[in-house]
Amino acid sequence: MKKWILRILLVLVIIVGIIVGVFIYNGHELYQNALNTVSLSDKVDKIQKDENYIKLEDLPKDYKDAVISVEDRRYYNHGPIDLIGISRALYTNLKNQQFLEGGSTIAQQVAKNLYFISPDENAAHRKVAEVFMASDLENAYGKDTVLELYVNTIYFGDGYYGIQEASQGYLKKDAKDLTLFDATMMAGIPNAPSAYAPTVNMDLALSRQRKVISTMVENKYISQEQADELIKQQDDFKLPNK
Repeated sequence: MKKWILRILLVLVIIVGIIVGVFIYNGHELYQNALNTVSLSDKVDKIQKDENYIKLEDLPKDYKDAVISVEDRRYYNHGPIDLIGISRALYTNLKNQQFLEGGSTIAQQVAKNLYFISPDENAAHRKVAEVFMASDLENAYGKDTVLELYVNTIYFGDGYYGIQEASQGYLKKDAKDLTLFDATMMAGIPNAPSAYAPTVNMDLALSRQRKVISTMVENKYISQEQADELIKQQDDFKLPNK
């Protein structure tokens, strides 16, 4: 009886291994085809030459802290993928029986923004391809530049790509001039621009901002007193006139 159980388990392991292998193979093919179409260096060079591209060193620390806190809190402590983050997101989603957190790292999101945004791509294959591309990104450019690429390529809604365009569009100021209040609002939008853009639904935008603020307290970027003051400021916040 035990032999039959072991044989069944062995067969299952082999089947799972084959399935995983096929996904990895197809994902690597997608990754390789993307690079063969446009090299990573050409992609990055084009982005960095955009007139609205802003260097990481020119952005307020509060904005960088807010982005890392809400998007990838262990960003500087893991590789292109974050197994702890994936496990935490899976636990949170299962516990709440709805999708509340994603497990993608900032590097994976940059990889997706640069190469893998087609809705026609198989989602599982794309995720594998993102891991390969995220590894290339971090190896070639390092953490700071990958974060810089992230904030310059993410979509903020209303046709705004990158933090500079979004800051000028929503707040009528350059990204270098963002206050802590501004930073916590802007950091929350890219998670779901169609819902969190302040021109779409201000209540949802402010709710998302409170989420960003709470993660910054949790990760010790700001104090609870600062958080309370930011939440008070929400009562008087209005977008500048177009």
